[in-house]
Amino acid sequence: MASSGVRGPTPRWGPTLGGAALFLLLLPAAAAQGCSQNTSRTCEECLKNVSCLWCNANKMCLDYPVTKVLPPSSLCRLSSARWGVCWVNFEALIIAMSVIGGSLLLGVAICCCCCCCRRNRSRRPDKSEEKAIREREERRVRQEERRAEMKLRHDEIRKKYGLFKEENPYARFENN
Repeated sequence: MASSGVRGPTPRWGPTLGGAALFLLLLPAAAAQGCSQNTSRTCEECLKNVSCLWCNANKMCLDYPVTKVLPPSSLCRLSSARWGVCWVNFEALIIAMSVIGGSLLLGVAICCCCCCCRRNRSRRPDKSEEKAIREREERRVRQEERRAEMKLRHDEIRKKYGLFKEENPYARFENN
């Protein structure tokens, strides 16, 4: 490389932007003339252009009315209108999308409820565990008090009848 000065990388996106701009300019024109030209052809050829609507009843390729969500019945009935794919009519597409959307919403709602219930369940055992620990401790203290009382009572009875032997830790160990 015999260059006289320091150069950076040359931008190569110039032609790409021009091509994209040309495509965007030609898209509405192609969409406008494409739908009416495909009237006497097949559904697949009509629906290659996403702005076209195929009416199966009269085998016409029509411009999709973008100002309205659903095509009006004066243009084509929903049961015979095709958009996107030829094997699904618009009516079935709407029903399927509604069912899928409702299922997704129901699934999200169930997941939220499960998460909330799990969070509440994880909090509840903490309180019940603390309560159980306190009750166990109280029972242990009462048990020790009762044992101490019973030992005192038994020691008194042993003293009364002379059965109480005071153990001498310094007593002589005898081998028998």
